[in-house]
Amino acid sequence: MSSHLLRRTNLFPRTLFRRTLLAALAAAAVVPGPPASAGSPCGVKGAPRIVAVGDVHGSYDRFVGILQAAGVLDASGKWAGGRAHLVQVGDVLDRGLEGPKVLDFLMRLESQAEKAGGRVYPLLGNHEVMNLLGDLRYVSADEYKSFRTPQSERRREHLYELSMARARDNAKARGEPFEEAAFRAKFNEQAPLGYSERLEAFSESGRYGRWLRKHDTLATIDGVAFLHGGLTPEVAALGCEAINEKVRREIGPDFEETLAGAPTTLAAGENGPLWYRGLARGTDAEVAPLAEAVLKALGVRAVVIGHTVTGTGAIVARIGGKIVMIDAGMTDQYGGHAAALEIDAEGRMTAIYPDRREPLQLPAAAGLEAAPGPVGARRPGGGSFWLAAAGVADLH
Repeated sequence: MSSHLLRRTNLFPRTLFRRTLLAALAAAAVVPGPPASAGSPCGVKGAPRIVAVGDVHGSYDRFVGILQAAGVLDASGKWAGGRAHLVQVGDVLDRGLEGPKVLDFLMRLESQAEKAGGRVYPLLGNHEVMNLLGDLRYVSADEYKSFRTPQSERRREHLYELSMARARDNAKARGEPFEEAAFRAKFNEQAPLGYSERLEAFSESGRYGRWLRKHDTLATIDGVAFLHGGLTPEVAALGCEAINEKVRREIGPDFEETLAGAPTTLAAGENGPLWYRGLARGTDAEVAPLAEAVLKALGVRAVVIGHTVTGTGAIVARIGGKIVMIDAGMTDQYGGHAAALEIDAEGRMTAIYPDRREPLQLPAAAGLEAAPGPVGARRPGGGSFWLAAAGVADLH
């Protein structure tokens, strides 16, 4: 992660996250999330059918619609996939309006699929981890409204008092003036009613935070790897189980250390599996050696990724189908293109769209240009004024 992606003071330790935010919300009830599905996602064999969907970004209706088109949901939105395996490669949150609604839906679907003999893999994306680490700049302002309670005003005022005191102390330590009126204005702008409740929901004890921290980064099913961003050969060499365990620790017990050393972590680093774009950019000839090294290290025949929007409104297979990009751009910001990838028991790949199915025409092994570059790469700058003033790390 480059320097502009992480401007960290030596603050926002776990105690600030828990005491400043959660203490301000002490009156809120904690609703535990359901457990993750049992069983390792690594080295899974014998799936009769795999359906994979890329970045959702709060586009609940399109997500449900494409799953119905793929035949894993019935008309009422309940699991109808039997023993099929459904993989969602992360980034259900941010940009759109209904990220939490998608999380609730996936929670229900996990249980429904398991009872039918199938399986759902809600993998982590960089936006899930950003929310767990307190970076909320991509959260829609309207989304906070759904988290409001009758106590929201009181809780926000408590949070303001704690944050203002911390920011004032930090300014004093730096020998800088502290303008409380300006701080208050920014706080009110960036911490709307419902903000505190949403933070709690994604905390380690919150409904979504508990559930997400139990989930995985990488799944390997019948010789195909699925993840959000991509893998360098060095990270791939760690193996599926070790990658999942390391990210899980970095967003759980080692949360504070992750903020301190983000550029070197798997969860927040630019070359980690949630952010890396090296399998999506460049020509096929340039990417082929990298892809071969990753496939060999993992012992798989193909890698399926999201994160980088294809720019074509469609799923793109590269290097003879060894790399498959499934983020067609589901949210309005990227054109509203819903898509799913189907892999049958014989390993044949089909792109599913709301109105059609297309067997993937796999390109030549080398020499072709990659799909157009990503729409909407990481936005520099931004972040939360009041969090930064209070010493909170700024992750992009």
